[in-house]
Amino acid sequence: DGDPNQIPTNDKTFIYIDNTARWRISNALTFLQAVGSITRAQSLLDDIINGTVRDLVNKNNLIEIIRSSDWKPDYMMSTVLSTTQTGDMTKPPKQGRDKISQQVLAVASKVTPKYGIELIDVMFKRVNYIDTVRKKVYDRMISERKRIAAEKRSFGEGRKAEILGRVDRELKEITSKAKKEATEIKGKADAEATKIYGRTYSQNPEFYAFQKSLESYKNIITGNTSLILSSDSDLFRYLESLKKQN
Repeated sequence: DGDPNQIPTNDKTFIYIDNTARWRISNALTFLQAVGSITRAQSLLDDIINGTVRDLVNKNNLIEIIRSSDWKPDYMMSTVLSTTQTGDMTKPPKQGRDKISQQVLAVASKVTPKYGIELIDVMFKRVNYIDTVRKKVYDRMISERKRIAAEKRSFGEGRKAEILGRVDRELKEITSKAKKEATEIKGKADAEATKIYGRTYSQNPEFYAFQKSLESYKNIITGNTSLILSSDSDLFRYLESLKKQN
């Protein structure tokens, strides 16, 4: 299990690759004579495997290193890949990470027998961008998220304006209809009142005239108003008659 290495891909993207391998001693005598110890063997295998990984990563684009099938990236992953990768991200890789791992195993296995070592397998444990590229990716992701948020806010504001406009139109229609109905009702009430006044006048003209006088006084008299009446006014005669009755 070696340390992560910074390696450029064929499309000039710098990445960290952390790989691991399983191995066994296939010839104890050769191993003791050529290597001597487990610690020395691990160091030797690091050199062999890391060198082979570097050569093969250099020959392949990033998409070959991170994909192993016809997996299709989602929207956010497409955004990440578009920051460092060109071409169609939805196309399946020509080889893929698994086949590249097999190639690393095949190439390195040609070297290890002379040290009494057999490689069982080699795997890419982790693949990551270097710090500068990772920052670029994060910035792109943040920018993309802000763009999406702005689009959604704009859409929301549009829907808000549309709804408020519809509500305003409906409110105006309701208000207009209510005013029309109120006017019609008031007109009918006024007409009915006129009929009642007419019947009253025909039945008792003097009382009708007196009633109209009272309405006139009601409109002009306030709480502290002093009223001077002539002796021949309807109200004066009415008040005088009440006084005599009492």
